[in-house]
Amino acid sequence: MNWIELPDDHPTPSLVVDAQRVDRNLRRMQDYCDTHRLHLRPHTKTHKSIPMARRQIAHGAQGLTVAKVGEAQQMSAASSDLFIAYPAIGPQRLLRLEKLAKELAGQQGGQLAIGVDSQKAAQGIADAATKAGVPIGIMVDLDVGFHRTGTETTQEAIELCTWVSQQAGLRFRGLMCFPGHILPNASPQSWADYHDAIARVVDRLRALSIDVPVVSGGSTPTAMESHRNPILNEIRPGTYIYNDWNEVSLGVASIDDCAARVIATVVSVPTKSKFILDAGSKTFSSDRNCVDADSGFGKVVEFPEAKVSRLSEEHGEVIFPENYSGPRPSVGDRLWVIPNHICVCVNLQNTFYLHQDGLLQELAVDARGLLV
Repeated sequence: MNWIELPDDHPTPSLVVDAQRVDRNLRRMQDYCDTHRLHLRPHTKTHKSIPMARRQIAHGAQGLTVAKVGEAQQMSAASSDLFIAYPAIGPQRLLRLEKLAKELAGQQGGQLAIGVDSQKAAQGIADAATKAGVPIGIMVDLDVGFHRTGTETTQEAIELCTWVSQQAGLRFRGLMCFPGHILPNASPQSWADYHDAIARVVDRLRALSIDVPVVSGGSTPTAMESHRNPILNEIRPGTYIYNDWNEVSLGVASIDDCAARVIATVVSVPTKSKFILDAGSKTFSSDRNCVDADSGFGKVVEFPEAKVSRLSEEHGEVIFPENYSGPRPSVGDRLWVIPNHICVCVNLQNTFYLHQDGLLQELAVDARGLLV
């Protein structure tokens, strides 16, 4: 597939998304989930866009995942089945949660669930549910090896699940986890340990006659290997909709699968070995590549040998290797850059440009900056 040709007056830097590639990425992931009888609940942190979320639902997604209540309020325009994979702690979040729970309860198929790893977090949600007059679902977060959030032991998980199942305002929906440590080419033992960490909890809960309707995991790098953990029945990948240079570096996407790219202009060529783009850390973010931290801050498509070596706020410095003898850009040239981490890049933009059927449409990043 050829990449997009933009009009000469298109502004830079800007984020451009190709709808044809988006749909291809969505269809591939949905087909995988359908084949392996997995519900797909994509994480909207990547695109933060109501139209993109609606595309995911139209392709067959079960519902949507978000991180914060503010994001959930936005994404309720795309789906009434929402999961907040982050504990809602603090008065402002709980007030918003109460309002959202009421709104979703009035919609057909409307339901709200939240991930927690402590009784204190669950108690706040129970209080909000009581005030709202509607039950709120709880997914208990297990630490399966990434060591970020989640109950650390089987016993802690059992005690929390049991307590949640006894609260009038809460509905125990199941278990969630983030297997971010499971990367492509992970050993069979890593997958076995991942499975067993969940299975120990599920077996104990079933022995206590506590049903576990949902077991939710998955991340983009190994989303399409999720069938290797047969206890899962739902996955929550996010990056797959656009992909980025991290996914290409990990070998789970090709350059042609990268549906979102930044168009930038060469504003200076101070030396033969270096040029400057009008896009820096306020466009790309300072995230390094997850495979090779020294490889730069993204990939310049037209000059793959070059390295985005340094970012300041508005400058992207790109250098050629010492022995490079190929073509070089001139001031005014416009180049495509695939960011290392597209999720953060998207959140830095107020708008993006969707290319579909030969037309460009400027759309808002609806959930940008919603940290609460």
